[in-house]
Amino acid sequence: MSKKGLIYTVDLTEIEGDGAFPCPKCASVISPEDETEEVYKIVDTKIVNDELVELVIICGNCGSNIKLTGFQATI
Repeated sequence: MSKKGLIYTVDLTEIEGDGAFPCPKCASVISPEDETEEVYKIVDTKIVNDELVELVIICGNCGSNIKLTGFQATI
């Protein structure tokens, strides 16, 4: 995980298990299974050739912007 300006970057290829990870700032657990938008909210997506390559979310607890990279391409 790296911090660039006010946006944290999380590489999903470095995360084991179900894809859940702690917010880099406040350590709130952010899980892809949570669809309530209470823990995080999706604010931007980047799609290349119909594939999701980047997702920007905001932590619902501390307000940090987190850029998610490393999405698996379909074969």
